[in-house]
Amino acid sequence: MTGAVFAGRFAGKVLVVTGAAQGIGRAVALRAAAEGGRVLLVDRADFVADVAAEAGADTKGFVADLETWDGADAAMRHAAETFGGIDILINNVGGAIRMRPFAEFEPRQIDAEIRRSLMPTLYCCHAVLPHLLARGGGTIVNVSSNATRGIHRVPYSAAKGGVNAITQSLAMEMAGQNIRVVATAPGGTEAPPRRVPRNADGDSPEEQAWMAQVVTQVKQSAFMRRYATIEEQAAPILFLASDEASYITGSVLPVAGGDTG
Repeated sequence: MTGAVFAGRFAGKVLVVTGAAQGIGRAVALRAAAEGGRVLLVDRADFVADVAAEAGADTKGFVADLETWDGADAAMRHAAETFGGIDILINNVGGAIRMRPFAEFEPRQIDAEIRRSLMPTLYCCHAVLPHLLARGGGTIVNVSSNATRGIHRVPYSAAKGGVNAITQSLAMEMAGQNIRVVATAPGGTEAPPRRVPRNADGDSPEEQAWMAQVVTQVKQSAFMRRYATIEEQAAPILFLASDEASYITGSVLPVAGGDTG
């Protein structure tokens, strides 16, 4: 883990981090634990247990398919039973499966993109609410995307637009119950090779060419003309999750080098 660590920032807090086995979610979970939080790391990949072991004694891994309501409910109940409650949920599951012009998407592929990048956030927000209300309040941080504007991923863009809508509507609805709901909208981010590929079928040469066009578009749209590091994405997520952001709710923070999406 790299980047600044704010010792004790999450002391006394229970966090659930989804999509925690790799990428941004892994970095968020490791740093939240280093900053004193008790953390449940949730992923459908069983090696999430290895990340939890790396994070420390006050962390646990939990395997669940968050594309289903049952998986989301089981994860939240497990966190509450294990740690005595939930204070913070960080919804990090999602990611474009395929990059292709919209006319080239098959209906089943459209459905898969929505299921991957919208439903886990929707289900987890719903499943965590009873636990946050029992706690007297709490925070939800959704990881959206600046790809609500971008080429070759219209279904993914639609899903992330839905995440933004969840963030804003739920924030308004729950503010009176001391529950904040916020989001970041990451841009392109450099990451180690995924242990579980985004597209299990693999990319055809044509899809690889479309992906290259996406990379070019993302870098050209960013004022800084580069991808972010994982640490540059984890830091604002954890800031929004913390008490330092206590007067921020309903906001979607672009973290995309100047591209607001």
